[in-house]
Amino acid sequence: MELVIDRVSKQYKNDIAVDRISIKLQKGVYGLLGANGAGKTTLIRMICGILKPTSGTISFDGMDVSEENYRSVLGYLPQDFGYYPEFTGLDFLLYMAALKGIGRTQAKQKAKQLLQIVSLQETAKKKIKTYSGGMKQRLGIAQALLNEPKLLILDEPTAGLDPKERVHFRNLIEDWGRDHIVLLSTHIVSDVEQIADQVLLMKDGQLIYCGKWDGTKGDLERFYLQQFGGEEGNE
Repeated sequence: MELVIDRVSKQYKNDIAVDRISIKLQKGVYGLLGANGAGKTTLIRMICGILKPTSGTISFDGMDVSEENYRSVLGYLPQDFGYYPEFTGLDFLLYMAALKGIGRTQAKQKAKQLLQIVSLQETAKKKIKTYSGGMKQRLGIAQALLNEPKLLILDEPTAGLDPKERVHFRNLIEDWGRDHIVLLSTHIVSDVEQIADQVLLMKDGQLIYCGKWDGTKGDLERFYLQQFGGEEGNE
């Protein structure tokens, strides 16, 4: 199981959003850190096949991300995820399962299981418009896991989660990363410190650090602030 990003760049007229990035990801949790404009979201969208690279290639186990079959191994939670406010939580997951090509019987079973995992079983039949921001985010995480993806990509997944929910989420992602590839993009350093097997730091469209982070390298939060001047956010 391997995601290969080979010399990938994305350019918009005179602006280079992602600049010749090469990296191989295998099983584990990868924390992608970077400030506003670093290129994180652009890179993620290319990995998901939403954007086409200006140059370079991205493949999963030899399969280009533009291929239709790639959708079956990918789970994705974008930063701004669209919900249908009149749907109930359960109906929404069943709808998303249908889009992913999951049979109805399996979809019902999987949806109920995931609603329990993200602690929404008690509100499964309530409309999404009644959900809090944290509940919507948990529902988004559930939909990303519907097809049991080999590659799970999460863009700012802990936004709106309270401290207890954040700990629960970390445990869930840590477990998933044992047998899958998880790419977690965030500007919250503590999320990465707690669960990431490897840290990826992006600045000005380039990877400036890739590898394990331990105490011998100093404090990750301090290093992050030194690099990005305390900026927060995502592009």
